Amino acid sequence: MGEAETPSFEMTWSSTTSSGYCSQEDSDSELEQYFTARTSLVRRPRRDQDEPVHRETPDLSQAETEQKIKDYNGQINSNLFMSLNKDGSYTGFIKVQLKLVRPVSVPSSKKPPTLQDARRGTGRSTAVRRRTSFYLPKDAIKHLHVLSRTRAREVIEALLRKFMVVDDPRKFALFERTERHGQVYFRKLSDDEQPLKLRLLAGPSEKALSFVLKENDSGEVNWDAFSMPELHNFLRILQREEEEHLRQILQKYSRCRQKIQEALHACPLG
Repeated sequence: MGEAETPSFEMTWSSTTSSGYCSQEDSDSELEQYFTARTSLVRRPRRDQDEPVHRETPDLSQAETEQKIKDYNGQINSNLFMSLNKDGSYTGFIKVQLKLVRPVSVPSSKKPPTLQDARRGTGRSTAVRRRTSFYLPKDAIKHLHVLSRTRAREVIEALLRKFMVVDDPRKFALFERTERHGQVYFRKLSDDEQPLKLRLLAGPSEKALSFVLKENDSGEVNWDAFSMPELHNFLRILQREEEEHLRQILQKYSRCRQKIQEALHACPLG
């Protein structure tokens, strides 16, 4: 993809799971429903292994690229072929699985985006005051038709734009998923990595490589990516969790004190 080019994207749903919808119009109660339904500020232990962000990929010659594409196309059982262009670039399909825990936001004046909306390419450039939040179908699969020069950050931004999602793109990350010796590994792609190039180098096997869109939760929380109402709501969640922890501690020591006092009353005098 050149700097002035717009990537070509085609998307297909392979999930029939319905989305969960809730209205968010910047009111406190609705914001609390939006975040407390599926979100906690306490990090949970990960069962999968994370790998370093950066990976060196070899630069292929024109002949090597052509041979790789030929080998790739010979291994797939669908029409999702890769095609070599005259300028040395190539186009093909990548499959992205969505594993989003939290709801996404779209303009409340719009109905939740459908596949037809995405293909019409409705933008997200207009200023948005009110939002509608809903859960994307769990484990939804999308096939994207991209250029070899399409970067990971552009894939994320295009997905959000196509579905009219107004959340900050920095809240999301594209991950590479691999399986080795029965263990699943995830590696977060850097912004400039080229997913189609990774797909070509790995071959069509999904165990060797697949792509997953998830919340960008690794490392420090990027608080700048949240709006003021969201930040205020996080403060309310923290206060609520703190009050709950204090209540549990006080209750624990109160029970202990009561048992000691009961033991003292049961002891004979002298």
